[in-house]
Amino acid sequence: MTKKIVLIPGDGIGPEVVDSAVKVLDKITAKFGHNFEYENAYAGGAAIDKFGNPLPQAELDKCNAADAVLMGALGGPKWDNLPGDQRPEAGLLRLRKGMGVYANLRPAVIFPALKESSPLKSSVIGDGLDIMIVRELIGGIYFGKRGRTGDDSAYDTMEYSAQEVKRIGDVAFKIAQKRSGRLTSVDKANVLENSRVWRKAITDYSANYPDVELSHLYVDNAAMQLVTNPGQFDVIVTGNMFGDILSDEASVITGSIGMLPSASLGDGAIGLYEPVHGSAPDIAGKGIANPLATILSAAMMLRYSFDMQAEADAIESAVDAVLNEGFRTGDIAVDKSTAIGTVEMTNKVLEKI
Repeated sequence: MTKKIVLIPGDGIGPEVVDSAVKVLDKITAKFGHNFEYENAYAGGAAIDKFGNPLPQAELDKCNAADAVLMGALGGPKWDNLPGDQRPEAGLLRLRKGMGVYANLRPAVIFPALKESSPLKSSVIGDGLDIMIVRELIGGIYFGKRGRTGDDSAYDTMEYSAQEVKRIGDVAFKIAQKRSGRLTSVDKANVLENSRVWRKAITDYSANYPDVELSHLYVDNAAMQLVTNPGQFDVIVTGNMFGDILSDEASVITGSIGMLPSASLGDGAIGLYEPVHGSAPDIAGKGIANPLATILSAAMMLRYSFDMQAEADAIESAVDAVLNEGFRTGDIAVDKSTAIGTVEMTNKVLEKI
């Protein structure tokens, strides 16, 4: 059966790392006998330059007609002076909302070979780090009512319904069941009314998952605990803005944001897959970008949208093997003089599949 994948190369290093992921997917096609069909779409700065719009409806329609969407990175200083609703980030928000992908899965994993790259002491990391952050993606303050009440005053509204909370909670509880059976819900229920709704909804819904141990943390405490005792966490579920901040914090703990993939899922099989890192325009076109986060995002796509577990394992094992042999791009190399480029790293992964 043919699987249709829409590619959004995006801006900065996006086209380079998406090209690497496609090469890996082509190798999976050859090894396992699949048929992937690709179609390009524009979003972000590239769409602004081409259409004057960060996400035209026709491009969103392409995404919703596909089996999955693989994206590079969007944005850059070139478009920073545009009004907020015309910037690349506005296209990204519309893409997520338009695809209905409300559950953002962001794993924070320290590869054993990269343990020395973490800014945390080995004694803090312990035997390693393997956290799954489940972030609500299409609600909360990023999608709430907003406006200006004058030249120097503005407001942004954070709102969640119990139904939205239970929907993302269901995803998190199911993931926790498949891992260690522990789930931490993060909110600010001591101050925010919407967080009190969040906490009650998660607590009520936990009755459906008696085999999962649920705990709660305020977001400021969670941020502190992530850097003082990260090993206590397994699965974290939280709202849009809190999840944005905590997942970036967790990614730095792993040693490089260039290593981390993400998946955004809705009610169906279609998903949006992208690396956690940004567009890094300062290194675009230099051939030195780390392609591994996008390659691992492609593995998540195979796992979650296509139910191709062995194929996803093959990619993840190949990345692990390459790292174990000491190959590094510049962002994760201790000795920068030994770093290899985007194409070289991609070829190393291809050799291991």
